[in-house]
Amino acid sequence: MEKITKESLFDLKSVAQPVQCDEEIFYIENSINKEENRYESYIYSYHLKTGEKKRWGNDSHSVSGLSISPNKKYLSFLAADSKKKQQIMLMPIQGGRAFNLTDEKEGVTSFIWNETGASVYYQTSQLPEEEEKSDFPQSKSWSKLSYKLDGAGLLPENKQYQLKKIDVAFESNSHTILEKDYSFSLKHVAKDESFMLIEEDLDSEDEWRYGSTVYYYDLKDKHSYSLTKEIAEGSFSFGAIKNDNLCLLVGNDFTHGFVTQDKIYLYDIKKATLTCLTENEDLQVGDALISDFQQKNKGVSIEWLDDESFIFPVTEHGKIVLYQGTIQGEVKELYNERLHLTDGVLIDDDSMIVTYSTLTNPSSLGLLNLTTKKIEELYNPNGTVLSKIELSKPEMFWFKGARDWNIQGWYMPPVESKENHKAILYIHGGPQVAYGESFFHEMQVYTANGYGVILLNPRGGQGYGQEFVKSILGDYGNEDYEDLMLGLDYCLTEYPEIDKNQVYVAGGSYGGFMTNWIVGHTNRFKAAVTQRSISNWLSFYGTSDIGPFFVKYQLESDLSDVEKLWKMSPLSHVHKAKTPLLVLHGEEDLRCPQEQGEQMYTAMKKNEIPTKMVVYPESSHGLSRQGLPNLRMDRIQQIINWFEEY
Repeated sequence: MEKITKESLFDLKSVAQPVQCDEEIFYIENSINKEENRYESYIYSYHLKTGEKKRWGNDSHSVSGLSISPNKKYLSFLAADSKKKQQIMLMPIQGGRAFNLTDEKEGVTSFIWNETGASVYYQTSQLPEEEEKSDFPQSKSWSKLSYKLDGAGLLPENKQYQLKKIDVAFESNSHTILEKDYSFSLKHVAKDESFMLIEEDLDSEDEWRYGSTVYYYDLKDKHSYSLTKEIAEGSFSFGAIKNDNLCLLVGNDFTHGFVTQDKIYLYDIKKATLTCLTENEDLQVGDALISDFQQKNKGVSIEWLDDESFIFPVTEHGKIVLYQGTIQGEVKELYNERLHLTDGVLIDDDSMIVTYSTLTNPSSLGLLNLTTKKIEELYNPNGTVLSKIELSKPEMFWFKGARDWNIQGWYMPPVESKENHKAILYIHGGPQVAYGESFFHEMQVYTANGYGVILLNPRGGQGYGQEFVKSILGDYGNEDYEDLMLGLDYCLTEYPEIDKNQVYVAGGSYGGFMTNWIVGHTNRFKAAVTQRSISNWLSFYGTSDIGPFFVKYQLESDLSDVEKLWKMSPLSHVHKAKTPLLVLHGEEDLRCPQEQGEQMYTAMKKNEIPTKMVVYPESSHGLSRQGLPNLRMDRIQQIINWFEEY
């Protein structure tokens, strides 16, 4: 058997966005092209009766947004045109070439079919006509609080966001339905096209008011109102609608700021009433699991089962668990297995087409029977590759953290088991996310290189109840740090084959903050790697794309309390550091700007501690997951080289 390598990422594939048309299941298959240094995705279909797999061709190497027209005539999707702008493409299901439905200068971001399949509503944008270009550098300016976004860069303030409608039979016959000078998102169009539901900010006029909600927009009289107007604060999104009346929303009232668990709400349009259906459930609705492998997944859909009940996903103990709810507020568990459901859509009352991952299976397409609670694997794109490589088999455990709380973790032993082996404590980001039962390519590479990998879900992460996730508000680096150290102690006891003198630490984002914090509070690690990190909350406040809101709602502070923010900043403790530190950062990271890594680097150099900084061009905060493939390879090798040096 071969060992997995960092280059194995080019051999492995993932599947996403399944949709059904009669006996045919259409889905996207994602891969990475090493020679072109790019991600690629193509459309395939799987026939439920014959098992036949077929590729559906088009000229684009990247597609998304799969859907079937209501009349089942077309497979529709978004694909880049020659100018690298996404356009709506239609492909006849009965055969024929794909063709462009739109030709928007700024591209299309999303679309929805009308009930008959004769027309499509879609979203685009428009920028003012460019002035004559100069050969000389030009100034840039902004006047809004939210003027940039990680992965997108500076946000143009004069952009117009548009909703248009186009007839399929007359492609040139498109007209604007709605236009705003701020972004919004179309979620539903009524069957009779009398109204639509859109998501947008709670208050577009108040830039310091955080949150979003769903609005009812009357297409005839242009009147609109918020479905959650009785809740002053919060953040809500569209879930599903039944009979153009009963609308399921996912959201929260911001009782605990960013970390308020999302719940299911029901808005009755005819009665104009809003009811929380999971008020008494200590559950986080949605998918908060992290990995570095999945691409273009939408997650399990919230869907109506009948006129009174519905299905919804929950992040729970490192898994995605399916629940059934009713309009009376009854909730029961439907499916709970140790895996990561990455996509899921109902195809009948008892079955779902799903994509899923496990700790040792990157991605599969399957048929989930909700009665038997079994998944029938329909297609595994990695069967041949997996038969040739040996993977680490992670072991799940629970231990006692700070205040004797139960904390969950996983230990990934080296592929070749041996006494006195090295180990890495790898800390996740967020912190309102969680490790779980999902494939992690990077971690498997470390185990193939002789390292054990310790993955812990300390307090502050999702999937363990409201008290657990809100417990670190305004208190970063205290009991969350204690959880991590107690978890390491547990592993060193339970896995005595780990050499306690050869333990390393790494992490990104919040995990980068915690790595920086750790080197200033303990010398028990031989070396450390901090990635896309936070070192100084004071400068983070003014330079991160989410700085003011994150500091306010996570640290419960702002610039009026400099002493508190400085005390919680790793930079204020770095004078005690003795651990060799590698600093990795993306040059286009606007979430945790590069200056955060540079400050940590300079402070460590001042201490005369072995330190190195590596930066990556064309790389935002998501480098380790969606970054340029060659830079992802370099990043993993830099980490291995650093640990090998020490």
